[in-house]
Amino acid sequence: MNEANVEKKRLTNPPQTVNISIKRREKLGAQQYTETFEIPYRKNLNVISALMEIRKNPVTKDGKQTTPPVWDMNCLEQVCGICTMVINGRVRQSCSALVDDLLLAAGGNTITLEPMSKFPNVRDLTVDRTPMFNHLKKVHAWVELDGTHDLGAGPRMAQEDVQERYAYSRCMTCGCCLEACPQYSDDNYIGPQAIAQVRLFNMHPSGKMNRDERLEALMEDDGITNCGNAQNCIQVCPMSIPLTRAIYETNREVTIHGLFGWLRK
Repeated sequence: MNEANVEKKRLTNPPQTVNISIKRREKLGAQQYTETFEIPYRKNLNVISALMEIRKNPVTKDGKQTTPPVWDMNCLEQVCGICTMVINGRVRQSCSALVDDLLLAAGGNTITLEPMSKFPNVRDLTVDRTPMFNHLKKVHAWVELDGTHDLGAGPRMAQEDVQERYAYSRCMTCGCCLEACPQYSDDNYIGPQAIAQVRLFNMHPSGKMNRDERLEALMEDDGITNCGNAQNCIQVCPMSIPLTRAIYETNREVTIHGLFGWLRK
């Protein structure tokens, strides 16, 4: 369906109301349940706007008074990644998910919202993404400074390396890649997000100071060898980060380090 046809359908066939079905949980460890809300249709709504509409008057479609749904949001510009949730079965940011597009794709007037399943569900659509940040700590995803202020000009890099590093630097730790990855669960796989950051910092002339430390972190039981090459990560990454390239290049580095790393010690 081309853009002209989509726009025509939006203008001539809009629904009167939109059903928002939300999977909810009162607190960590409580039983999950689903509530459906009905809101008036308005053109150009996104999922965040729909949730805010529900929050004004949290009454379910069948007339039950309930508590306002809980979710996370911050930038509203698909930059922070905190509003990530599973929308109509696909993980994505709720700030950039347009109601018109979702209804067209679903062929109805119902949108389902669920929290990500790979992280502890704190309440309703809010999850605890601490494991992702722990992964970054594990792979030392930063460059050490020596404490001086005037460091002078930075080291020169090839333009193609700069472009590749820029792609990895766009990661906003949203969790989409981990939610879609069939290998990622609890502590059995560190995931493509951390591997891409290893590639990012190991490519930098200053970041290479901790190169071995990062590679050895990826050689542990939850490391890069647990990748099953499903390639789901690149299908859902909102920033189009070349995650499979990062995994391939880093896996080669890990293999060489495992075979010959002892020579440098």
